[in-house]
Amino acid sequence: MSKVRNLVLVILAGFILAYMYMPTVSFGFTGFTALLVILIGIWIVLNNPFSIIQSGNNAPTFKIGKPGKVSFILLGIIVVYMTVVPIVTSWALLHTNEYRDLIGKVETESNLSTHMLPISIDKIRVVDQSLAQLLGDKVLGSQPALGSQVTLGTFNIQKVNNDLYWVAPLLHSGFFKWQKNMEGTNGYVMVNACNERDVKLVQEINGKKVYIKYQSEAYFFDNLERYLYFHGYWHVGLTDYSFEIDDAGTPYWVVTKFRKAIGFMGDEAKGVVIVNAQTGEINDYTIENTPKWVDRIQPGEFVETQLNDWGNFVKGYWNFSNENKLKITEKVSMVYGEDNNAYWYTGLTSVGSDESTVGFVLVNTRTKKAVWYKQSGATENAAQNSAKGKVQEKGFYASLPIPYNINNIPTYVMTLKDNGGLVKMYAMVAIEDYTIVGVGNTLRESLMAYKNAFNQSGNKIATKSKTEKNIVKSVITRINGDVKNGNTYYYFTLKNMPKVFIGSSQISNDFPLTNLGDSVYITFDNDNQEVIDVSTFKNKNFSK
Repeated sequence: MSKVRNLVLVILAGFILAYMYMPTVSFGFTGFTALLVILIGIWIVLNNPFSIIQSGNNAPTFKIGKPGKVSFILLGIIVVYMTVVPIVTSWALLHTNEYRDLIGKVETESNLSTHMLPISIDKIRVVDQSLAQLLGDKVLGSQPALGSQVTLGTFNIQKVNNDLYWVAPLLHSGFFKWQKNMEGTNGYVMVNACNERDVKLVQEINGKKVYIKYQSEAYFFDNLERYLYFHGYWHVGLTDYSFEIDDAGTPYWVVTKFRKAIGFMGDEAKGVVIVNAQTGEINDYTIENTPKWVDRIQPGEFVETQLNDWGNFVKGYWNFSNENKLKITEKVSMVYGEDNNAYWYTGLTSVGSDESTVGFVLVNTRTKKAVWYKQSGATENAAQNSAKGKVQEKGFYASLPIPYNINNIPTYVMTLKDNGGLVKMYAMVAIEDYTIVGVGNTLRESLMAYKNAFNQSGNKIATKSKTEKNIVKSVITRINGDVKNGNTYYYFTLKNMPKVFIGSSQISNDFPLTNLGDSVYITFDNDNQEVIDVSTFKNKNFSK
């Protein structure tokens, strides 16, 4: 009878531990075997109690009963499973090619700018995750009643109706706050990644309140991880619980399903589970049929590991000279290509190299298709240092650079911040040559300074990368100066041309003396800016 009681106690302990820690019951995952070890230990203690024996004046001794053979056999099997099996099935020495090939076939291209869409200046991403967090906290701080009840979750970047936003849910700030608001926290925050003034606290959609009922900061079966675990996902690897909204604004949790592709290692995404944050409705998708509004299926950590394995095992396991070995330069960051798909972006550098790259990699965040652009250039860190060096007296630090196609030139764009995390300036650095830098108090200023630096760089960057110049001879129909941050910019229009141009005295000393009706000779790049920066400006009235 005692053994039946002990078995019940072990089962009860197993349920409590499974409820608390939610181990994945599948080959390659060690959580469940660790739970078994604990339960076997409890079984041994319950069925083999110890006693204290007092013999005369001698010190008392402890006597422990001997465990049964079954317990020893089970422990032996578990030890083999957790030591020998991982070595055989996962050791890189025995599975080198499998690790290298896990990223899939890496295609090669020559020019990064061919993939990147030329972008308008008002679509450049100037808000990073840390600034989004700062702006989101400010929104909550402006509503003390709300700010005392909730905290902000992690901001994830995504496209919503073709606009780029950082989105974060409101989460419970503690057990009693959850108990008081068991219907969920009311809403989420959206920060426009291209405009730091566009910050929204979304608490209603079409007149109905938005609640985040299922979340990581909820308790019991409202806890997102536990909710999924006890709804049939106890045997599936789940990771990367990211908050996203669809184009209608409905909040969801997008969770990556993954498997162990190489024994106990080689995490490989195989689809997503999408949970409606309000209703708890669960939908399971493969990679191929995941809804289009979901921006990422492949976790960034998986891609980083697989890229490093691909570069590390280029010559097999034994490569002490590091011949042809590659590694990523920074953690991956999400960017968007000319096809409007999301990509994980990072540079590739030779092992031991610090400042230069041997190319850049874009990995589709849904399909994991990887393309290596064999274009040498500066690492993200080198570009940041170059930008900071332009204004080193101010003590600003640079945000993580985001690559863009500026006039057909692959360019890092970043913000320069003060110690409070606020954006003070903007910088553009040529990826191929980080000595070509443009810094300004606005994106417009930095773009003009960058184009000016590029035009003065001679042949530092290959001619094939340069944008075709437009050459125009015409007459000024309107011209006005505008002073911004101590600099004067001249906006003008030309006869028979429905465009607005802009330039400064840095481009030409003729600007301050030019009047309506003057004949001018200008050149400008082919780009899609609403206001076009001129590369050269010559007033022909001053020509001798």
